[in-house]
Amino acid sequence: TVMIVRGHCTSLKSVTFEHRKLNHVVIRGIEMAFERLEISRRKFMTRSSLAVTGMVAAAASPAFSKSDTGVSSNRYHIEEKGKDTLRVAACQILNYPEVEKSTKKILHWIEAAARDDVDVVAFPEACLCGYAGDEYWKTARPADFKKAEGMVVEASKRLNIAVVLGTVHWESEKIYNDLLVIDKGGLVRGRYSKTHLAESWPVPGKTLPVYKVAGVKSCFIICHDVRYPELVRLPAVAGAQICYFCSHESGLKHEHKLSAYRAMPIARATENGIFCVMANAPADPQTLRGSHGNSKIIHPDGNVLVEAGYFKERLVTANINISDATRWIARRAAEDNTILKQWLNEGTELVRVYD
Repeated sequence: TVMIVRGHCTSLKSVTFEHRKLNHVVIRGIEMAFERLEISRRKFMTRSSLAVTGMVAAAASPAFSKSDTGVSSNRYHIEEKGKDTLRVAACQILNYPEVEKSTKKILHWIEAAARDDVDVVAFPEACLCGYAGDEYWKTARPADFKKAEGMVVEASKRLNIAVVLGTVHWESEKIYNDLLVIDKGGLVRGRYSKTHLAESWPVPGKTLPVYKVAGVKSCFIICHDVRYPELVRLPAVAGAQICYFCSHESGLKHEHKLSAYRAMPIARATENGIFCVMANAPADPQTLRGSHGNSKIIHPDGNVLVEAGYFKERLVTANINISDATRWIARRAAEDNTILKQWLNEGTELVRVYD
């Protein structure tokens, strides 16, 4: 019996991924075992622990369905959707270097999210082209990205769904690693440009915006940004109740990083008292390249409401009660008479809040 439940072990040391010995078929089998154990765990928590502690007012058992995208998905409905709830989704998909090909896939999943009554869907970092290296940008054409963004905006308008899109944009000769924030009805709220870079081709962003997305003040980080807590703390102090975290992290061959990768977005949610919607790219089951999936939605108390596996392309969805995002820890940090009070209040001047 495998005594591991993915998502609650600090490391997969009991199943070491020695890639020269295990082919992708075996690893996919292990992944399926993890998913089955996770489903059993969630059923147990739904029926006992969550009911007793009151962390979740109403929860349904995981429902498996064959989505119209042709990819199986399991969805955990944590809250019944009402006036104070928002249905959010993280879209975990593989991308292509060809912008046109990636755009078609993105539009496909936006349609799927709209059919599932999603209010806001977030996509991974640079999902219009994948996490490309330096050579790619020598021949990349800004017009291709502008056209793709326009198609996503049109889909948002037609389907009345908000989209947080991993993209890039050019200013003169400078390239920014971006999130394009599109509200319902195709209203472009603005961009967030990655602040702390792990790649050499872009330049760092200059602002920390807070945009209203589907009526909720939201902040944004991209991949390596998650290692810098102030990028979420300052917007949370300024009023953000949801952090959209879009990434393309290291792959399964970097197993020593996986525990930290899982812990950091949970910490950003918990230490501020806000929701975190994390959209990460999956691992490629054929090559084990790419990222490692585990897209997730995190409650302000630090509990992971729903989480994807390593390989599957899917929507990770949850109905979240916005009133749970009290920001109480972020507010207390800025209000308590401590040595950090002045620093935090000065720092919030770097945040731009857009109504």
